[in-house]
Amino acid sequence: MRIGELSRATGVDIETIRFYEKSGLLPGPARSANGYRDYAQPHLERLAFIRHCRALDMSLADVSQLLASLNTRDAAQLASVDGLVDAQLARVRARLASMRALEQQLVALKARCDADHAAHGCGILEELVSAAQGEACACHHEVQPGKT
Repeated sequence: MRIGELSRATGVDIETIRFYEKSGLLPGPARSANGYRDYAQPHLERLAFIRHCRALDMSLADVSQLLASLNTRDAAQLASVDGLVDAQLARVRARLASMRALEQQLVALKARCDADHAAHGCGILEELVSAAQGEACACHHEVQPGKT
């Protein structure tokens, strides 16, 4: 199959496929007599594997390590796969905690709005201006460094 067909079959952009080839994640295909790349089923399967790993937000280095572990029976290398997934899970959990904190900050900021803008200024903008001036605000209770 040609690169466009591989792209459609996997949902991976053509330029990304070329990048994966250049970086060694995807082996280069055979060339047909007319010089076109000729991808086979193993390319499609490997590209689908890479895409799935990337959908799990794994780095290209992690994907490379997983690809290297695919056909091994080495216990240490297989254990490293467990460690890789554990590390990825820890990163995701840390991002979730960060997103929850961000949500709480936005909820606190939103609470500053009474929606009667005809009678009052915008509490959200007032809070953001205060924060920009280094003062404590509804979403960040501490005073920013360098300010008293």
